[in-house]
Amino acid sequence: MKKFLQQHRVALFLIKALVLYLGCCTQAMAQQIIQGKVTDDKNEPLIGVSVTVKGINNGINTDADGKYSINAKINSTLVFNYVGFKTKQVVIINQTTVNVVLQEDTQALDEVVVTGVLDKRTRMQSSVSISTISAKQFDKIAITSSADLLKNIPGVFVNSSLGEIRNTVYSRGVSVGSNDGASGYYYVSMQEDGLPVTNATFGNYGPDYFLRTDATLSKLEAVRGGTASILGNNAPGGIFNYVSKTGGKTFEGEIRAKYGLEGNGKNPYYRADFDFGGPLSKDKSLTFNVGGFLRQSDGARYSGYPMNNGGQIKANLVKTYKTGTVKVFAKYLNDHNGWNEFTPTIGFTDPHYPAGVTNTTSVLIPAVTADFTVNQAGEKMHYDSTDKIHSKDKSIGINWEQDLGNGWKLDNKIRYSDKSTVWNTTAVVYPFATDTPVFYAVSGNLFNFGTYSFNDHASGTQIGSVTHSPNIIGGNFAGFNETVNYSNFPGASIQANSLYFNPIFFTQNKMKEIIDQFTITKKIDKMTFTGGMFFAKSNLDRMVSTGIGESYSQMTSPRPSLTDISYVGLFDGQTYNVTNPDGITGGSGKSAPVDIITVAQKQMAFFLGHTWEMSSKVNFDWGIRSESVSFNGNNQISESVATTTPGGTDGNPLTLYDNKMGQIKATYVYSNKKVNTFSFSSGLNYKFVDNQAVYGRYSLGNKAPDMDMFVTTNTAFGADNLIPTAQKIQQFEAGYKLKTGGTNLFVTPFYSIVSNVPQRTTGQETADITTAYNTPALYNKFRTMGVEFEVNQEFTEKFSVRGVATFQDSKAVIYRTWDLGANGVADDKIVDFSGNETDNNAKVILRVSPSYTSGKFYSSLDFSYMGKRAANVPNAFELPSYNQTNLNLGYNLTSKLQLQANINNLFNQIGVMGWSAPGGFPAALDRQGFTAEKLAANPNAVYSTLSLPARAYFITVTYKF
Repeated sequence: MKKFLQQHRVALFLIKALVLYLGCCTQAMAQQIIQGKVTDDKNEPLIGVSVTVKGINNGINTDADGKYSINAKINSTLVFNYVGFKTKQVVIINQTTVNVVLQEDTQALDEVVVTGVLDKRTRMQSSVSISTISAKQFDKIAITSSADLLKNIPGVFVNSSLGEIRNTVYSRGVSVGSNDGASGYYYVSMQEDGLPVTNATFGNYGPDYFLRTDATLSKLEAVRGGTASILGNNAPGGIFNYVSKTGGKTFEGEIRAKYGLEGNGKNPYYRADFDFGGPLSKDKSLTFNVGGFLRQSDGARYSGYPMNNGGQIKANLVKTYKTGTVKVFAKYLNDHNGWNEFTPTIGFTDPHYPAGVTNTTSVLIPAVTADFTVNQAGEKMHYDSTDKIHSKDKSIGINWEQDLGNGWKLDNKIRYSDKSTVWNTTAVVYPFATDTPVFYAVSGNLFNFGTYSFNDHASGTQIGSVTHSPNIIGGNFAGFNETVNYSNFPGASIQANSLYFNPIFFTQNKMKEIIDQFTITKKIDKMTFTGGMFFAKSNLDRMVSTGIGESYSQMTSPRPSLTDISYVGLFDGQTYNVTNPDGITGGSGKSAPVDIITVAQKQMAFFLGHTWEMSSKVNFDWGIRSESVSFNGNNQISESVATTTPGGTDGNPLTLYDNKMGQIKATYVYSNKKVNTFSFSSGLNYKFVDNQAVYGRYSLGNKAPDMDMFVTTNTAFGADNLIPTAQKIQQFEAGYKLKTGGTNLFVTPFYSIVSNVPQRTTGQETADITTAYNTPALYNKFRTMGVEFEVNQEFTEKFSVRGVATFQDSKAVIYRTWDLGANGVADDKIVDFSGNETDNNAKVILRVSPSYTSGKFYSSLDFSYMGKRAANVPNAFELPSYNQTNLNLGYNLTSKLQLQANINNLFNQIGVMGWSAPGGFPAALDRQGFTAEKLAANPNAVYSTLSLPARAYFITVTYKF
């Protein structure tokens, strides 16, 4: 029996051992070692990628070669997670080797950003409203200007209807003079690689003259409000940083060729881009990148000569060493750009074009040339309207980042640039009635009485005849009479007996500029302290003249044609030529009045910031900025007087166009005109779970006047009252951030108050209606409240939707302006429109972009909606809402060759972006003076608008190597 029990125990032990063995074998068969390599789409290894088995917390990271090895069961799922890339999951079936390519996540909240933050951190950790757009995103769309990209940013209003330059950008209702190209970037800083494109702005001189997007652009980082008060250069409204590509560890590049048809398929567009870079040393510590573009386009509204022609080249060298990097960069831009001027429009509730006008009609000045002398004995200058705005930028700079050890780091960015813009164009194109005395006053013929003949310049055919004579009552002079004898003026549906007024503007701006930003940081445990200095000096040499002459063009379609003007004297019967053989009131050999202006702007700022990682969930930061902007200048103001030589340049008194000359009449000197400001911003970010966070921020910023206040000083009164005063901008914002599955969501409520905003109006004197005056400044206050949405939803690996939206309400808390009445200051009065809606702040701005990718094919649709908005602060009427749809298609012919097609404004919508008042010149210039009462009195009046560019088609071939 004992022996039997022992045998039974042995058998039982053997059975248990067998079961245990079989179980171990089964377990061993079910679990296996999986290994592989993780790379990006450029086949570069990704270091530190988190590799885990789904449902199990423990995992490993990829090594320096992107390789990993992990135990995993059959049918389990491996999860690959890396900051800035889309998470990828792979189900294990029979394979033991799994190589993975991760795709960049262009909208990830865990992407590291550098703009608008006191230290490098992810969007999920930041208490600031910041968005990014990568090259992969904007390469798939057809943008026509650098401002166009910003339409993809929530909270930002963009008016790019003018074309490549002179656009308008502002955020969250923080705007001024926002209805056209003047002051279009007043509150924001447009930057290139962390430094302002230009630090000096005034009137129609701004950063987009020198900022172009091309194949060298890596990404855009956009900050609205918040820390822009601390880290922006006198730009509390926002920072928009265009970041350039640098060379990688392998040589690679791309070449693009684009052909298009703008103006609803009528006007050709040609463009070529290139970019390439890589290592220059064996250890790959020295890299280079070079690229640029060359482009010519006739534009959406062909003026008879190309609207844009020119290009740029950019290059950089980067040396990386153990404790830092040094980047040397350079840029050369040489570009010619025109813009789309305001076009005649009828209908205030349903804007449409009058007979003979379409969304491809141009009103720009025809091809006109003139040689003239600066004042009496100045240098000879050449004017050519086909040269448009000729902008040049020669820049060179250095970025240096250095790790000093013990938590200390420094960063210094410095750039020197030699910029210039030469205007050969016009900027005020409005119908001008020939049967009013103002027409003869502006052309310098107010007291040249006679019968005026208006003839087509090309054919000599008469189109009109008007007798301009004195009105005599009881033997006394009582004004002027204009009698229309014959009228066949084109454009009668726009304004009867009228021509387009095309003043010939010549402006030359030469700007030498140095900008430096120095930052030093110290990290102590969970805290980082940041101190820095911003310095910029801008020296402007400017020549400006509106006295070369005028072109009075016929309102013909699709573009204006020149008009010759002459008259037979009422008292002497002689024939006088008002225009020269080239069709302008001025011309070759004439001495023109030219203002000569020099301004030096110096800006110095010191900033201090502190970030504190209070816990793994809470980040707190605050910062202050002390800034000083000073101006020194000399304005030599010119006037037009009769020539000392009888009969002018040609000695003929009957040719009026050369019988005057320019001379300096007054000089105004100003020195050390200074504005000192202090700004503050603080925010708290709470990350309550790994994929969700909230933040709150308060900012108090200031905006000192830009250079415009000084370059426009042309009277003794103005010079004596140069008292620059800063505007005050308060901003409150909060944010909710979510990253889960295929969802990235950013929701930002905001509230902004802009105060101390000056309002001036230009009027005409009584005695001399050709002389203008500026009213005293009135100071106003605005507030805007709203919420921004930014969402990127990936429904499947093939289909995703990106959307940005702004819902806002904007009010003029205090708004007073001038009602000028008749000419002269006698009846000028102040009118109050406080409580009205502010102008040009739509209640809804929306952009939704679904995209679909399948194999080698990709497609996307960009649908934009601009809601109704008040046309002006008097709320005379509303600019109607509109929408625009762009279609984008692409196909990868090979791994290196790509074909892309884009259609902008697919349905050829006419969306009004800006407007000018009815009445022709000069009434069109006073938008704020147009009231509901004036509209009611003339509801069918013809006014002028800026609209969306007409439908355009583009095909792009890209070769990447």
